[in-house]
Amino acid sequence: MITDYLSTVDWSRAQFAMTAIYHWLFVPLTLGLGVLVALMETLYVRTGDEFWRRTTKFWMRLFGVNFAIGVATGLILEFEFGTNWSNYSHFVGDIFGAPLAIEGIFAFFLEATFVAVMFFGWNKVSRGFHLTATWLTAIGANLSAWWILVANAWMQHPVGCDFNLETVRNEMTSFSEVALSPVAVNKFFHTVTSSFTLAALFVVGVSAWYLLRGREKRMASKSIALASVFGFVFALATAYTGDRSGAIAAQTQPMKLAAMEALYDGGEGAPLTVVGVLRPEAERSSNDDAFHFRIDIPKLLSVMSFRDAGAYVPGINDLLAGNAERGILSAEEKMRRGRAAIDELERYRTARNAGDTATMEAVSRLFDRSTPEGEAFLRDYFAYFGYGYIDRPEQLVPNVPLLFYSFRVMVGAGCFFILLLAVVWWLNRRDRLASKRWLLWVAVWTIPLAYLASQAGWIVAEVGRQPWAIQEMMPVGIAASKIPSGSVTTTFFLFLALFTALLIAELSILFRQIALGPKND
Repeated sequence: MITDYLSTVDWSRAQFAMTAIYHWLFVPLTLGLGVLVALMETLYVRTGDEFWRRTTKFWMRLFGVNFAIGVATGLILEFEFGTNWSNYSHFVGDIFGAPLAIEGIFAFFLEATFVAVMFFGWNKVSRGFHLTATWLTAIGANLSAWWILVANAWMQHPVGCDFNLETVRNEMTSFSEVALSPVAVNKFFHTVTSSFTLAALFVVGVSAWYLLRGREKRMASKSIALASVFGFVFALATAYTGDRSGAIAAQTQPMKLAAMEALYDGGEGAPLTVVGVLRPEAERSSNDDAFHFRIDIPKLLSVMSFRDAGAYVPGINDLLAGNAERGILSAEEKMRRGRAAIDELERYRTARNAGDTATMEAVSRLFDRSTPEGEAFLRDYFAYFGYGYIDRPEQLVPNVPLLFYSFRVMVGAGCFFILLLAVVWWLNRRDRLASKRWLLWVAVWTIPLAYLASQAGWIVAEVGRQPWAIQEMMPVGIAASKIPSGSVTTTFFLFLALFTALLIAELSILFRQIALGPKND
């Protein structure tokens, strides 16, 4: 039975990861291309130039294909919370369900209401109303992202909630804390600005393909002019919000930061590794033996994490073994305190079954924040509740190589995007881009690189949180549904086949539409 359940957890994780990866192949382009299309239509309405109408409709067709398939994969992703992660849904559904409900009711219906006008309203409604529908569709897509990212940010840093001893559930105490936490706000802006950058690179790359073939030169040039500026601005914004993400992780998820940097031994003035090759896991136990080779920048990790060149950044060993000088509890101590909290819950359940009101009252006071003993217990013991389900301290360390290399792919690609968009804009402005065929090919092949960087960003965010479904509150092994592993295995391969078919269909349609090019009304 235990073996079967562990298999269920593994398959549930694999299925959710696979669904999220496929879903995120469609979302960034939807978020960014919707705004670019709205900007193009704004130019059409302001100038009355039929060129911009034709250009808008072309990019809108590509947006539509991507939008439809993204919605389909997103719906499956949300349903998996109930099917594969029912323990998670029961434990925090009061909190997690609120932003998802708002996303479904408000943002999704805003998109659904106006997307039909956007695609089928040409020549049927006024130019102004059609432009409004296009903008509201783009805004609706980004509002959907806001609420989804609020939910995800809460998993990274749970706030605005309290534990209900009677129901054994966490319940929301402050909607504003959940919706406007620094983690949620920064995650939204980092995700959206990176998505805008990806969409800009998509437009630049497709336009470069036309220039390589000597087709649609005016449309390609004008699209590049708009998209390169748009992408450059938001690539810089992505770099800024990414820097903020690192600083926030240092405060709220120090193990994620340590794993990203393969930092085993903490220290003051910690360096940032620019590039490096890690040794096998069995050979890594300290900073001295973590790398085959590395190039780092002295003190930069301390600066980026705490805005102080001399700041102490804890390493993996500090977080596992503890560091009394720095006020860091060991993993073993956190596990002991977590088990003590679990024992109190069990004591309450036993007392309730036996009708022992005195014991129930005593335990209730421990979970009452307004009592002195409750304040101390919640701070010193229940705060480590999730650690009580951890078997070994080593389980608290996420996949170091995957995080280390994914982070560098993301950051390295982001720096390259800023340079590429600046150069493309400059040459296009001087009407010299079409002659730089090598650069046009670079722009074309940057499209898959943009998707790779986007996926790497989510790997850093989600793998870095492991083994937690909710940071320090609920491990993934406890969050999963207790269902036969065969059920999850079967649906995993069904979804894999379905998503692969959808991806092939989308690419086929996109390539066909790009090959056809803009249509004349």
